[in-house]
Amino acid sequence: MKQIGILLLSAVLIFAVTGFGQDTRSAADAGPTAGDAVYARPGQLVSAADGARLNLYCMGSGSPTVVFDSGWGDWAPAWSKVQPQIAKWTRACSYDRAGTGFSDPGPMPRTSVRIAKELHTALHRAGIAGPYILVGSAFGGDNVRTFADLYMGEVAGLVMVDADPDDLEPRAMREEAHRAHAGVPSGLRDCRNLIAEHKPLPAQPSGSGRPPQTCAQQFFFRGLPEAEWSPELNAKVLEIAQTKVAMYDAYSSEMEQTAADETYLQEHRRSFGSRPIRVLTSGNHGVGHLEEKPPDTPKHLKYEQETTLAQARWLGLSSNAKQIFARNSSEYIQLDEPQTVINAIREVYDQSKQSLSQK
Repeated sequence: MKQIGILLLSAVLIFAVTGFGQDTRSAADAGPTAGDAVYARPGQLVSAADGARLNLYCMGSGSPTVVFDSGWGDWAPAWSKVQPQIAKWTRACSYDRAGTGFSDPGPMPRTSVRIAKELHTALHRAGIAGPYILVGSAFGGDNVRTFADLYMGEVAGLVMVDADPDDLEPRAMREEAHRAHAGVPSGLRDCRNLIAEHKPLPAQPSGSGRPPQTCAQQFFFRGLPEAEWSPELNAKVLEIAQTKVAMYDAYSSEMEQTAADETYLQEHRRSFGSRPIRVLTSGNHGVGHLEEKPPDTPKHLKYEQETTLAQARWLGLSSNAKQIFARNSSEYIQLDEPQTVINAIREVYDQSKQSLSQK
């Protein structure tokens, strides 16, 4: 389904596409991550703003430092199949945004500008100076681009992992996406209120033949439990999802700020010069599990096509940019095809390292 839209675009984008049809599977792609229990407990809690502490997981050594930011409903475990591999050759840091995972609640509203400033403060207070290679998936792409706008002098490169476009066209399609985002917080609030009042969470149909799930299981990551994680990590993530009221408030606010965040990025669309950028595009935008992809209606294929084109427009931000297709992946490329993400980060790392050594 999603592959059709991509193939239609291949003639237009061929100058910028690499890795199409490549077999990139490796040990990183094989089954639940060994040792992912590190994400089942706090890492380093660092004060970021107004006394709120962000939870950082940093591993490895070297420079530039690779910094990961996740999508809506996700936190650091989203990178459990990628970060440890990156840490074999440089320092790699993932984190929980304010209010999520093990991090403290932060001030409202939860805009990308506020999120980027909090991350920057936390990194510096933890003694983790730039340069940084920023890696963002889905909504995390908004945050890392905002970070780059605010602190471009500290940025060595950028990797966008099926990140959310800020200029989806036609405008009616973008407005429809905004309306869909606006509808989610009401469900989040309902679930939040049940948790706050210590009421049971009823199981609801999950679709695709999977067993019914509670709202706490449905809203986070791509549904819990996650097959790519260990039982220990799944248990802790579910515990947080079933008890942390502040997380529901944080994600609701993030979604409500979508239009404002996109406006900011459109107004601050600055050049990255020759800094390397890699744009990873899935074959199934907005789909967490491949078995859940919607039918190939003209409307949906149009959405796929326009999303792929919008992501391709990021290639204009740098003279050293490529778009890489993960055509058999859901939007969670870091879980379905982690080696594709690792390879892209390695490219950016090698090129930025060489560039920095020449300065």
